[in-house]
Amino acid sequence: MAGLVPFNRNLSIRPPVFEDFYNMLDDFFNDTWPRRSRIGSTFKVDVQENEREYLIEAELPGVKKEEVNIEMYEGRLTISVNREENISEENKNYLHRERTFSSMKRSIYLADAKTEGIKAKLQDGVLNIIVPKIVKGEHSVKIDIE
Repeated sequence: MAGLVPFNRNLSIRPPVFEDFYNMLDDFFNDTWPRRSRIGSTFKVDVQENEREYLIEAELPGVKKEEVNIEMYEGRLTISVNREENISEENKNYLHRERTFSSMKRSIYLADAKTEGIKAKLQDGVLNIIVPKIVKGEHSVKIDIE
């Protein structure tokens, strides 16, 4: 029966003081993706850096590569996910049927990132992105005095 209970049902009759508690209970008894967190429905992103490149790792369990869009614009890497549950079952006599759609987006500013040579791979629910850095030249020059 818990599967028939939508997210945040009856919010108007709940005291706002206990909203987080009721959300936690709804999340516990709901087995759909994604899980809601206190910072909003999103996905975890880790960013590492070395002298040559940025290494970005995003956790996207159950997401197919067709549902992911990655863009780089003016130093901002944006990862967006659009998922729609669409199960086609014919000859079923449903009394109640629900579908889910989720859309999430994360943006990361990478100051000295190149727009060419970016590589991305989605494997086992983890999206790995390698963004090369712009090679900076020598910043100091010796100035002769006349």
